[in-house]
Amino acid sequence: MASVQPLLHPLDESCARAGRRIPSAKALQPEDMPEPYRSLLVHDTDMTSTLSAFHGNRLHLEVLSVELGGDACLREVVLRVDGTRKPVEFGAIKIHLHALPPPARRLVLEGRVPLGQILRDAQIPFLSKPKGYLKVVADEFMSAALELKDSKAELFGRRNTLTDPRLGPIAEIVEILPPAVASTHD
Repeated sequence: MASVQPLLHPLDESCARAGRRIPSAKALQPEDMPEPYRSLLVHDTDMTSTLSAFHGNRLHLEVLSVELGGDACLREVVLRVDGTRKPVEFGAIKIHLHALPPPARRLVLEGRVPLGQILRDAQIPFLSKPKGYLKVVADEFMSAALELKDSKAELFGRRNTLTDPRLGPIAEIVEILPPAVASTHD
C-alpha cells in the first residue's frame, strides 16, 4: 500500500485504491507560485467560483472515479467549462457526507454539479482553508483527464479543506490546474 502524503491527500488515497503510483510532487510557498496560477490558487475561496469567474461561465463536473465508504465519497473529477467542455481543473476530493443536509448529499452522489456550486446554491456556510501549494508531475491518468499532449507536464495546484464553521470538515481536496491556463472569455 502506498504511503500517505498529506500534501496530496486525498489523491494519494485515490491512487492507492486504483493501483496507480502517486504522482511526484513538490511543496511550494505561495510566493513561489507563478502567475496565473498564483491568482487562481492562492486565496481563501473555493475553486468552483474562482474558475467560473475566470472563465466567465458556469462549470460542470465529470466524475472519473468514485468510491463510497462509510460516511465518505472519494472521487476523482474534472471541472469543465459549460458549453466548451474545456477542462479547467483535475481534482481528487473526499467529501464527508454527514456534513451535508440530505438534498445536498443527493446532489453530491448524483455527480453532476461541483461541490462548491452545491454549497453555494444550498446556502451552506463554508470556509476554504488551503493547507499547501504544490507542483506535480502529471501522470498518465491526470494527463488524459486534462487532455494534455505532454504526459509528464508540470502542473500547479493546492491542497484544500472546505469546512463548515459549526460542523467541521466538509471535504478534503487536491486541486490541480492544467498548464497555460487561459481565460475562456478573453
